[in-house]
Amino acid sequence: MKNIPYRIILSEQHIPRQWYNLNADMKSKAPPLINLDTKEPVTVDDLSHIFCKELSKQEIDTENAYIDIPDGIIDWYKTCRPSPLVRAYALEKELDTPAKIYYKFEGNNTSGSHKLNSAIAQAYYAKSEGITHLTTETGAGQWGTALSMACSFFGVELTVYMVRGSFFQKPQRKTVMQVFKADVIPSPSNLTSSGRAMLEKLGEDTSGSLGCAITEAVEHAVTHENTRYVLGSVLNQVLLHQSIIGLESKKAMELYDEYPDIVIGCVGGGSSFGGLIAPFMKDKIEKTRNPYFIAVEPTSCPTLTRGKYAYDFCDVGRITPLAKMYTLGNGFIPSADHAGGLRYHGMSPIVSKLYDDKLIDEARAVEQTSVFDAAVKFSRIEGILPAPESSHAIKVAIDEAEKCRKTGEKKTILFCLTGTGYFDMSAYSNYLESKMINYVPKNEELQESFDKIPKA
Repeated sequence: MKNIPYRIILSEQHIPRQWYNLNADMKSKAPPLINLDTKEPVTVDDLSHIFCKELSKQEIDTENAYIDIPDGIIDWYKTCRPSPLVRAYALEKELDTPAKIYYKFEGNNTSGSHKLNSAIAQAYYAKSEGITHLTTETGAGQWGTALSMACSFFGVELTVYMVRGSFFQKPQRKTVMQVFKADVIPSPSNLTSSGRAMLEKLGEDTSGSLGCAITEAVEHAVTHENTRYVLGSVLNQVLLHQSIIGLESKKAMELYDEYPDIVIGCVGGGSSFGGLIAPFMKDKIEKTRNPYFIAVEPTSCPTLTRGKYAYDFCDVGRITPLAKMYTLGNGFIPSADHAGGLRYHGMSPIVSKLYDDKLIDEARAVEQTSVFDAAVKFSRIEGILPAPESSHAIKVAIDEAEKCRKTGEKKTILFCLTGTGYFDMSAYSNYLESKMINYVPKNEELQESFDKIPKA
């Protein structure tokens, strides 16, 4: 065994030149998106009036396991990639565990998160196809921040519909997006017909949801000339771009003859988790290795642990294609008290299929005060202030390491530290001042939302 440094820093030559399309290697493919009008699987033509054409091709590609990354994207990846794989020696010592803990740190860029991996790709393809304007939604603001950076790089205009609750809780996120010339709008808004309808139904004081913001962003895209919509999670194309996380992680571990026994990630829409597990899941599918995968979500938005596996709309306005996924129902509005961005009603079709097929071994829902317990402990020991989203994975990584202390097992644990928490000071303040609450939706609330899932 080689001596393992604190940070395993790959060189530029180790940046993957191809993304890995996990769906191509899955024995049982993720079910396709369904066109509402034809009731058939969507085609490139169906999608390309909403998305860029190349992204539409990536979305439905189930044949090509590896897709070349254009040089124009590689050039921008070099500004922050490869990202470091860190051995958490200090945390291991504090926990007195025989486990080895590694985390892939994706916060080494101005946007502060993994979201830039897909934002750069989507803005690049828009520019290449002559698209002048993009629209999107953002929850906690990580995606909106990353996409505003990417659009600024490539000279593409951007309109961001930001979940209303986050818009007012995190004004600094809005400011950063505006630095990069994005137009940021609290959703639901009065600027779209769908937004006005949602405000009338939910009231002016609604905190909104990602589903609401998606509806507005899609409406904006299809009603404005030379405009396309882009999404920061859930879709197959986004998991494809995020596979760079797992590919780099695996390469870094191979350099030191390491392989994870347990792979952990937070899940909201599933992009970072899907990207992290992709090359390790390939090993599991091919039965060359058998890592244990844990997806961690908040108890306030328990998509995998309490949701239904069904075809559902990706948005509240029910204008998107149908996706088969674990869902809480397209009308689900998460608690405004939840501090993290993991509050989307549905889960990536790829992650959902893998979980339903039991290739993802476990989904675990955790309460947010325990998440912030872990976040503060991690900050004080490892010296990085993590995003609330990332801290869900930290919480479970600590739990698994403590199990190893009790059993004496020397397991290797890998998790993704998706980003930093420097725009989440109000959440940290609420935690430190004991104002944070743990909201768990009642069965009746979920049932009301389940009733809105299409019956077909």
